[in-house]
Amino acid sequence: MAGPLEGILIADFSRILAGPYATMLLADMGADVVKVEGPRGDDTRSWTPPVRDGVSTYYLGINRGKRSIALDLRDEADAALGRELARRADVVIENFKPGGLDKYGLDFDSVRAANPSVVYTSITGFGSGAGRHVPGYDLMVQAMSGLMSLTGDPDGPPYRAGISVFDVMAGNHAVIGILAALRHRDATGEGQRVEVNLLSSALTGLVNHSSAFAAGGVVPYRMGNAHPSVFPYEPLPTKDNDLIIAAANDSQFRKLCEVLGIPEVADDPRFARNADRTENREKLRPLLTEQLAKRGAVEWFDLLVDAGVPSGPINTIDGGFAMAERFELDPIVEVGEGERATPTTRHPIRFSATPVSYALPPPELDEHGEELRKWLGQSLLGDGNA
Repeated sequence: MAGPLEGILIADFSRILAGPYATMLLADMGADVVKVEGPRGDDTRSWTPPVRDGVSTYYLGINRGKRSIALDLRDEADAALGRELARRADVVIENFKPGGLDKYGLDFDSVRAANPSVVYTSITGFGSGAGRHVPGYDLMVQAMSGLMSLTGDPDGPPYRAGISVFDVMAGNHAVIGILAALRHRDATGEGQRVEVNLLSSALTGLVNHSSAFAAGGVVPYRMGNAHPSVFPYEPLPTKDNDLIIAAANDSQFRKLCEVLGIPEVADDPRFARNADRTENREKLRPLLTEQLAKRGAVEWFDLLVDAGVPSGPINTIDGGFAMAERFELDPIVEVGEGERATPTTRHPIRFSATPVSYALPPPELDEHGEELRKWLGQSLLGDGNA
């Protein structure tokens, strides 16, 4: 059964993470993604360890479903192939520094002149205005956006998140923008430029903290694992390991107290409402931890979830996959067949009518170069179809 984006050709001039992650999601949904790489390939091919069969697992994790062609855009013949690919494409996506593709005739204005209906998507660090000259790396944006000031112990140093969270977020925003622009194109026939930058993705992704400043003039501060507006909403110690408890409303807190065997605490005026609990968290916390010390984290998890109280053990990555298996989410899928079969993480969206597919394993550098050069070269020679 065809995916929802079958028939959409994507010329992918992006590399590293945000762009390749976006185009992988689009490929899963049926788009034909042609990954254009320089002669040395995407940088993540060499980001090791870890590896699988000598290939970076970083690269493998964000490049399934694509065909690869290696083009040296400094060579006019290769640049011409890149321009022809962009002319044919429904979507062009790139994450060069602003202006970096101008000299190859692959900037938005040049591509649009040859392909008026194109959706041209640019991912940058800091936009195409005054921040255009600043390189965009996730770690920089975690620092510059304020995220690191919110991450870590109150008395300790700021920390980065454990993943490149804003690269992933920007990749998701790029997908949203592309799909919206394709909808507009279907309705009007008009293409357009879609711009995503890491800093804007970061600021919107900081959600309540961004709103605290924008709407309230409040600069949030580092609180470790605590939440500034909700309690309990953090790890709490049990008999063996810490357990996340997220009783975010009065009803959930009452259920928590009942499971812990202290129903009277829910009626205490110091803790009756969320605002009260947040204000008096240092008085409430020992009452909860005294009861939690009677059982282990996994036992409490089962009891609390059965009672409708959000909670969860703190797993390592293997434990996270095991939890997904327990919930029948089938988190790992194999892409490709035989020796090329590659385990990867399942696409996060499920469609009832147009399921995603995992037809192509992450490509080797220039794996599809011969077929793509032949296909693109036909038009350049004047004897092929556009």
